[in-house]
Amino acid sequence: MRGDFLMQKLHGKNLILVGFTLFSMFFGAGNLIFPPFLGAEAGTATWPAFLGFAMSAIGLPVLGVVAVARSGGLAALAGRVHPRFAAVFTLLIYLSIGPCLAIPRTASTSFEMFAPIIGGGVAKQAVYSVLFFAVAFLIALRPDKLTDRLGKILCPTLIVLIIVLFAGCLLHPVAAHYGTPTAQYTALPAAAGFLGGYQTMDTIAALNFGAVIALNIRAKGIEETPQVVRGTIRAGWIAGALLLVIYAMLTHAGALSGAAFPGGATGADTLSSLAYALFGTPGLVLLAAIFLIACLNTCIGLISCVSEYFHGLFPRVSYRAFAAFFSAASMVVSNIGLAGIIRLSTPVLGAIYPAAIVLIALSFVPRLTAFRLVYPLAVGLTCVQSVTEALAHSGAVIPFWTDAVAALPLTKAGFGWVLPALVGLLLGLVFSHRSPETT
Repeated sequence: MRGDFLMQKLHGKNLILVGFTLFSMFFGAGNLIFPPFLGAEAGTATWPAFLGFAMSAIGLPVLGVVAVARSGGLAALAGRVHPRFAAVFTLLIYLSIGPCLAIPRTASTSFEMFAPIIGGGVAKQAVYSVLFFAVAFLIALRPDKLTDRLGKILCPTLIVLIIVLFAGCLLHPVAAHYGTPTAQYTALPAAAGFLGGYQTMDTIAALNFGAVIALNIRAKGIEETPQVVRGTIRAGWIAGALLLVIYAMLTHAGALSGAAFPGGATGADTLSSLAYALFGTPGLVLLAAIFLIACLNTCIGLISCVSEYFHGLFPRVSYRAFAAFFSAASMVVSNIGLAGIIRLSTPVLGAIYPAAIVLIALSFVPRLTAFRLVYPLAVGLTCVQSVTEALAHSGAVIPFWTDAVAALPLTKAGFGWVLPALVGLLLGLVFSHRSPETT
């Protein structure tokens, strides 16, 4: 009775707050700069491109939260391939969303929005990064309080500021129509948009955020595991709905800005031009506030979940020590700048994302666990293709093998991993001996 009563409470205000918290953890640097840049680049092909982007930047993250919640955690899900794969894959994901890519990007992106106001330079970026990570570290010291701090305060503030920017775009549009699509979005805009969604990193982050969300649900008094799982899944749908609305706003704004001010190198440039055209210098201040809150939200969530993971691996080292270490390490990496981090992230995400997508997809067919070779073969062959292609993009070409992988169908469109995944699935079904207890 007690569990049912508490779960009923979670259906109301508490569930909405947890959903807002998950949205805040998702919505950071990449979520702000890539939708408007997609609009600016796609032009009249914006909405087909947005459809593909929404599939990889909203659909996959939400499904990732659901998959992990239903599977009992990322380690259990990835362990269906092999325990060693689970250890390596999980470590790579945490390093990617941690001090190597995602956490540093939150500081470098938000600094670029303050640079037009306070001025740029190495010294100012260093001072900014110290202050930014000091605040993030202090808030992340209490991961069980993220719902109160992110869901109640920072998330609503962020949404209001984005709506103000969007309203200005509607009332005083800077262009009468969208511009001409770039070559990337001319032939297959939906496919280009789907691949662009990788840069948000939300799908791989979703494989880890579920644990932090579960912690916050338990902090609300929900102790029964099935109820925690259901609450996590429902929070995922709320976060997904918010992402869809905000992404659509930013994409439309970016498409108009791209038509009026073509040639921007990043989504930050696209939004800066728009904000200044609409509101002048106060618009740049408004935009800087949006970026600061969004990036700080995500930074706090990432520091929290990465520190929780490594504290679980090495319990003798306290959570606070890990949070301090990852804050300091991310501060150092952030000073290489946004452009450098994006260049580094592209091949890394290209190697990791396909395996994450296949894992999530397989998890929604529970009967496949009865075929013990399905996960190893499907994910294994996927990784062979994605890692080879990522190495090729980085300049590490292996003669013959790289050419063979490049010849796979859909490779030019960025989906060369699909055929290996399907072949692995079929081979697993054919050559596996079904486990009688899972039939």
